[in-house]
Amino acid sequence: MPNQDELFDVVDSDDNVIGRATRGEVHARGLLHRAIHIFVFDGQDRLIIQKRSEHMDTYPLCYTSSTAGHVSAGEDYLDAAPRELREELGISSDLEFVNKFAACEELSNEHSMLFRTSSDAELNFDPAEVHSLEHLTLSEVKGRIESSPEAFAPSFRYLFCWYLDHC
Repeated sequence: MPNQDELFDVVDSDDNVIGRATRGEVHARGLLHRAIHIFVFDGQDRLIIQKRSEHMDTYPLCYTSSTAGHVSAGEDYLDAAPRELREELGISSDLEFVNKFAACEELSNEHSMLFRTSSDAELNFDPAEVHSLEHLTLSEVKGRIESSPEAFAPSFRYLFCWYLDHC
């Protein structure tokens, strides 16, 4: 279960820090905050997607990015991304910046930075955060989203569709 007392920076529509609040308050009040997403591809160019743990406070048991997480209070995106990759998948990898997205409803009021990387390292996911992992081609992910959109977190659907159109 995520720590509801974890502190996040509250930001404005331009991603300037305007305060701090707990995870529970940020989510309950719909305050703007920050997150990272990482698309990890394996050596066969398949995207690794994670099924979120049943203990997650938002979108439990839904599929999402290989790694996704909040930027903690006082942290920046470039520090949060490798930390989340280590915490969730147990790996380190060089990350490539893809795009930054303004907070919106589809992104759960999170200014989000998307990264990508390739790795064939052994994945040791954290079962408190990740239920399971799958390696799928982009067309397989697209097909699954089209047939069962509710099985995917809205933020992942948003980022994945953008990625298909721009990368």
